[in-house]
Amino acid sequence: MAGISDIIEKFLKEMLDNSENGIIEIGRNDLASRFSCAPSQINYVLTTRFSSTKGYYIESRRGGSGYIRISTLSNEDVFLNSVIEYLEQNNITFNEGRRIIDRIFELGYITKRERFIILHAISDNSLCVDNKVRDKLRANILLNILYSFGRENE
Repeated sequence: MAGISDIIEKFLKEMLDNSENGIIEIGRNDLASRFSCAPSQINYVLTTRFSSTKGYYIESRRGGSGYIRISTLSNEDVFLNSVIEYLEQNNITFNEGRRIIDRIFELGYITKRERFIILHAISDNSLCVDNKVRDKLRANILLNILYSFGRENE
């Protein structure tokens, strides 16, 4: 049986699929009421299931008239640029790196074999250094892979 997070995610993705422009706007409290959950549960779904690394842009305003606007990043370059910007500013765990690589694979930038190789290259077993250094190194490896997409014909 699906958990509440899965149900909320499915509902929001169906709304996005049915929208004319890949953008939906909904009240956080309305959504929480609809699923009989706390607004913090909605926040959890948004941050874990609708991040820029998964191809979404979230705009949120809190308060009584607050809303959540979810946009699908349909332009692959916009997605790649948002990931590059994120990697330039953050260290990432293996799970975050895997989500990025999975999305790049889904978009057709890399093959199944390349996905497999990259995942092993950024794994904790391959990066045998201190955790903080490991997460920074992993971000730098992925950043250089993404930079290479623009230089394929050199």
